[in-house]
Amino acid sequence: MKYIYYFNTVAGRIGICEENCLITDILFLDDETCLNENRIEGAIVKETELINDAANQLYDYFRGEREVFDLPLSINGTSFQNMVWRALLEIPYGQTRSYKDIAVQIGKNKACRAIGMANNRNRIPIIIPCHRVIGSKGELAGYAGGLKIKATLLELEGINIVNGRVR
Repeated sequence: MKYIYYFNTVAGRIGICEENCLITDILFLDDETCLNENRIEGAIVKETELINDAANQLYDYFRGEREVFDLPLSINGTSFQNMVWRALLEIPYGQTRSYKDIAVQIGKNKACRAIGMANNRNRIPIIIPCHRVIGSKGELAGYAGGLKIKATLLELEGINIVNGRVR
């Protein structure tokens, strides 16, 4: 069974999903999605022990009391996406990397655009920290929750954002 439960956070309302004792998704919920919360495809609305643990770890993160998450994750994508997401997990708290940095790290030097697409497909944002990936000139670039939430997350980690750029 797939379960989902909803929480209000400093990053807005989020949904946390679990299936087979693994966290599968973290969803940023806008006003329109919130109206239809109980209709997330195939998920039963239930606060499980694992979902509650994930929420508590996220709350710790938002309070600046957690830098690393300790949760079982379902990281299911293409081999390329999995390689990118594992690289994202290596970006330390309070630091950023460019799309180019990630491309070089995984040995695909010209794959910057593909890195961006893999980030876009990351179903477990914050925990798999795609918010820490920025443009080569320090600019904030796309984020599932929107650039305002990306800036909020980076600022929570002590990264200074000025006019949409890391300073």
